[in-house]
Amino acid sequence: MLIKNYRTTFLRELSSLYDEKEIESFFYLTLESFHHQKRIDLALYPEMEMDALQLLRWESVLVELKNQKPIQYILGETEFYGLPFLVNENVLIPRPETEELVALILKEEEKGKRKKGKVRILEIGTGSGCIPISLKKNLPNAEVYAIDVSEKALATAQKNAELNKVEVTFLLKNILDVVNLSAVEGLEQQFDIIVSNPPYVRNLEKAEINPNVLEYEPHLALFVEDNDALLFYRKITELAKKNLSPNGQLYFEINQYLGKETVALVESFGFKNVLLHKDIYGNDRMISAAL
Repeated sequence: MLIKNYRTTFLRELSSLYDEKEIESFFYLTLESFHHQKRIDLALYPEMEMDALQLLRWESVLVELKNQKPIQYILGETEFYGLPFLVNENVLIPRPETEELVALILKEEEKGKRKKGKVRILEIGTGSGCIPISLKKNLPNAEVYAIDVSEKALATAQKNAELNKVEVTFLLKNILDVVNLSAVEGLEQQFDIIVSNPPYVRNLEKAEINPNVLEYEPHLALFVEDNDALLFYRKITELAKKNLSPNGQLYFEINQYLGKETVALVESFGFKNVLLHKDIYGNDRMISAAL
């Protein structure tokens, strides 16, 4: 079958569930994953064909998309900050907003605050490892550590570090059980940067979440109880106060509805220059603070 003809079928079959632009995105992501061809290649070579086995794989993708399974989980891969990442049901799919958090950290590092010596970075709640791996790739002299409560998530993160040819030290730990980071084996030091994108979606906000997220992405990494939505921010800020080096930086991705509350919390621990940053959609999404 000609791939360009199957594209028509693909668009038609999914038109009741997704808008055309999104379906086009699914189609070309699958084309690249299965055939290592891009949109321009299909335009230049419209007679490109798929065999019967390839057609079966495409049909499988179609079935899973109809069940609203995220395309990244179907293909088992995605891109983040220009780098390839493996993803599965044990880790969140990296978001563009989180790319902005990485960009913010790199921009502030480029200002030359720590030109001498190694930068020591700790990420808390690493998931796929997209944040520490992207930071290490762009700050090759950095010493990078990452913690997660999920052994399966850490296994995926380790594979991603190997895929991207960087060295990150991954540690299995429930951050809520930690009294002092320096007491954790492998973390007996202070850090210049501590960053986290912890669970922050309240149960009351589930109505706003798409089914493909609710049904497939790990709830452990997404949701917090309504009555203590800043649980992780409080704990991580407390630990950062003890374990950041002088002039160290703390960075968070946050719940857009709790920006002022999160800023107030971080300020209550004595942090300076606590700044609220908006994402590309104009939502309060990141906080940076200095010790």
